[in-house]
Amino acid sequence: MASPVKAVSVPVSIVIADDHAMVRSGLRVLLDSEPDLNVVAEAGDVNTALECARTHRPAVIVLDLNMPGEPSLPAIPRFLEAAPGTAVVMLTMQSEPAYAREALSAGASGYVVKTSAEADLVEAVRAAAAGGTYLTPALG
Repeated sequence: MASPVKAVSVPVSIVIADDHAMVRSGLRVLLDSEPDLNVVAEAGDVNTALECARTHRPAVIVLDLNMPGEPSLPAIPRFLEAAPGTAVVMLTMQSEPAYAREALSAGASGYVVKTSAEADLVEAVRAAAAGGTYLTPALG
């Protein structure tokens, strides 16, 4: 008699894009500590993040709003084009609702303020990977 087949859940693959190496490292530790999440690459600017998106085709890109070089916000459609099926979660210090509206209008699936609880980012990544949207509770 064969034993029942156990469903295997595939971890959600993630690319982290933030210009601060220490922030990327902390985000990696946070996200990789969750059994269903897996950081596959990191980038310090938009162009490197786009290349990571093309190469790794992650389920989610966690993208810092303010990085040197090319701005992140207008690049959101390029991420969606470079890696179809990939969701973008913006991570930022900007807590003004106008930024969140602009990010979501550009195609982002989530918007998390860096002063939020760690659980907010984890929830945003999971929601985006599942095809939903997430907005930092502080923004209403």
